[in-house]
Amino acid sequence: MGFLGKPHAVCIPHSPLGHINPMLKLANLLHFKGFHITFVNTEYNHKRLLKSRGPDALNGFPSFRFETIPDGFPEPEIETTQDIPSLCDSTSKNCLPHFRNLLHKLNNAPHAPPVTCIVSDGAMSFTLDAAQELGIPEVLFWTTSACGFMCYVQYQQLIQKGLTPLKVSECQSAQKASAIILNTFDCLEHDVLKAFPSILPPVYSIGPLNLLLMDVTDKELSKIGSNLWREEPECLEWLDTKEPNSVAYANFGSITVMTNDQLVKFAWGLANTNKIFLWVIRPDLVVGENDRCINAKLVVSPN
Repeated sequence: MGFLGKPHAVCIPHSPLGHINPMLKLANLLHFKGFHITFVNTEYNHKRLLKSRGPDALNGFPSFRFETIPDGFPEPEIETTQDIPSLCDSTSKNCLPHFRNLLHKLNNAPHAPPVTCIVSDGAMSFTLDAAQELGIPEVLFWTTSACGFMCYVQYQQLIQKGLTPLKVSECQSAQKASAIILNTFDCLEHDVLKAFPSILPPVYSIGPLNLLLMDVTDKELSKIGSNLWREEPECLEWLDTKEPNSVAYANFGSITVMTNDQLVKFAWGLANTNKIFLWVIRPDLVVGENDRCINAKLVVSPN
């Protein structure tokens, strides 16, 4: 079958888009280095990806396949970003049995080699129990900077000493991992990175992923995207008519929400700069009684 000795990494991101994007980049790099990849989305995100990219977008390749597990969270009536704290609580309580079943299925599948490691987002730490049960290594991928991750580590120590009222279960995950990887590089955060070995498993800086992907020659695989919203590329034609470095870009990411009044204030702030701007607006960006009137994806200045 051509699987003899081929490593098989199961990559499982956290649900927000800002976690899916870097995990997919990392999975592409691992595939380029010879890994068989199984990329695990939640069922809700899988549906959103198929809706935004087309029904065949995640068919994958023989050695790069997609699977799903339920997140245990009620599916919203309209397409929207799920509430992150509630989602984290749900995944920690509900996902482990489904993930175990998936690993069992993969280890008995004729089209793939046995699972040899798990690469999990740091917020999906329930996967550590499954890795321990199978006796395979697990690497936690934290999408924050090294400095941001250090703040989290220090916060863990406060929790473990009883100086804060929060639970310790989630904060013990870093110590249980075989290794931790961060999307940063040494010369950018050298002082922080050199402080990790005394308190954590091996920590590796693997970034910036965007630049590393430039060396990937598998262009077919690079077509696999992770956008949860349908892209509107029409704005690129407008952007091409502007001088370089002349357009301001505004984007509040995938989970930030605001009121209608706040949206109006931001809009006037952009307009009052007297600069040309391109503003990305998600359909679920605005919350409140007037949210139904906001359905634009992109707003551009009239210049």
